Amino acid sequence: MQWRGRRQSGNVDDQRGRSGGLGGMPIKGGLGLVVIIIIIGLITGKNPLALLQQVPLDNGPAISQSEPYQASPEEEELAQFVKVVLADTEDVWNQLVDNYREPTLVLFSGNVQSGCGAADASTGPFYCGADERLYIDLSFYEELRSGFGAPGDFAQAYVIAHEVGHHVQYLMGITKKVHSMRGQLSEAEYNQLSVKLELQADFLAGVWAHHAQHMKQVLEQGDFEEAMNAASAIGDDRLQKQARGYVVPDSFTHGTSEQRQRWFNKGFTTGDLEQGDTFNTPTL
Repeated sequence: MQWRGRRQSGNVDDQRGRSGGLGGMPIKGGLGLVVIIIIIGLITGKNPLALLQQVPLDNGPAISQSEPYQASPEEEELAQFVKVVLADTEDVWNQLVDNYREPTLVLFSGNVQSGCGAADASTGPFYCGADERLYIDLSFYEELRSGFGAPGDFAQAYVIAHEVGHHVQYLMGITKKVHSMRGQLSEAEYNQLSVKLELQADFLAGVWAHHAQHMKQVLEQGDFEEAMNAASAIGDDRLQKQARGYVVPDSFTHGTSEQRQRWFNKGFTTGDLEQGDTFNTPTL
């Protein structure tokens, strides 16, 4: 992805090095729990944020809020990169959505307090509609590369674009409608709605990529394949198969690898918001 030397978003709250909602205390197992927590959430259909509360805390020293955070040169480059990607999403969605409210990207290290509760690096990147912010610990990108087998800067951009897609859904009232159904459906039925919500976010990530390419020519050779590989790597079926050797479709909350690839590709190919109604599509 061609990103160097381009505009960086100012809607970034860099909280790296600060104590978060868990009192500054690190989680036992550290960043190695990222894949485990995500997979457990996929298997059980539970919110990783809720699972996080059950993880025992380490007895190590807390990170002081006054302690300066020392990022590696590689991490600082990632921070600059995600600011450019966020700026690109702003440019695209301001064109496509009337009265678009730009979200804030929160960079954190270790743990963080969001409007949706306390979270840890193990949660992975997430969007919180309560405060209209997306959150990421940049160490996730190493897990994406080594743990999920999805390297490349456009795979990283896809992650941000997917979370911004959830912001677009929130602004459109889609997220609220889905969440309002939680108490009216069985767990399996609600999981199906969750899949449709996630696949639509994949579609919106593809729409962003389509328009970013037409507006700025951001793609380099192999970028599209990187995003498609990332979409495949985090499919429910693939993660469940890796975790326990078989899959339970009723517990899917994000969609299969094939579905995630197909909806991202549809958004990328068409660039048309009208093509992304996953909720009224007979076959996902």
